[in-house]
Amino acid sequence: QVQLVESGGGLVQAGGSLRLSCAASGSISIINTMGWYRQAPGKERELVARIFNGDSTNYLDSVKGRFTVSRDNAKNTVYLQMSSLKPEDTAVYYCNYADRNFRSWGQGTQVTVSS
Repeated sequence: QVQLVESGGGLVQAGGSLRLSCAASGSISIINTMGWYRQAPGKERELVARIFNGDSTNYLDSVKGRFTVSRDNAKNTVYLQMSSLKPEDTAVYYCNYADRNFRSWGQGTQVTVSS
């Protein structure tokens, strides 16, 4: 199995920045995808950004140009740099790991953007 530990959430004013980190440990496959989802109160969980082994990425349309996902394969860590934050970005952010056999979630970290 793969364990994920997230850090970096918090409270920030609109227009500010935050950086989330997620470190993976355990039975990590050479070929995997890591990324971030979020869930706001009363809404479904949605994909925010993900990065594949070849460093190609996918982003939610509403965060394109503001968020950047990156990974450090040597540290088995994925990052989400969030800039120009908006109140609608407020949610619990979950790290996700996926390979052909297994999928794992982090415990979630709260991001709150005040107006």
